Amino acid sequence: MKTPNSLKIHHIVSVIVRFILGTIFITAGIPKILDTASFAGVVYNYHLLPDIFINIFAITLPWLEVIIGGLLIMGIWMPGTVISYNLLMIAFICALTFNTIRGLDISCGCFSTEPGDIIDMGTIFRDIIILSASMYLLFVVFIKKITSDKLFTKEKSQR
Repeated sequence: MKTPNSLKIHHIVSVIVRFILGTIFITAGIPKILDTASFAGVVYNYHLLPDIFINIFAITLPWLEVIIGGLLIMGIWMPGTVISYNLLMIAFICALTFNTIRGLDISCGCFSTEPGDIIDMGTIFRDIIILSASMYLLFVVFIKKITSDKLFTKEKSQR
């Protein structure tokens, strides 16, 4: 049986985690939106997509990050938002790991389109920590079924 206090604690923690993770995606997406051409160069350097898809990917991914980040902060459509966040983080980790194994010294492009943030094990570890936090949200949304602020309203007495 779920106790109201443990649900409230999970709810409070999940709101904090939602805000942090949403801010991360928004912070990562905005510079890419502002300099799409440079971000397309970063995407090209990963050598994961055919050339024909690089520009459309460079245009859509940052907007997807900002939208998912905003939905996460606002707590809207949580099941889909949390799944989308987790899938993107897994894809990012796979791309970083793949290029690290290949030995490419390329810019991450995670939070900036500027060269200099070279992919290394620290970058992968950072993304794994972010994925861990988003997996917690997956647990809260699907296992604990906390998707709204209804926990803080008066509950009707059970008969």
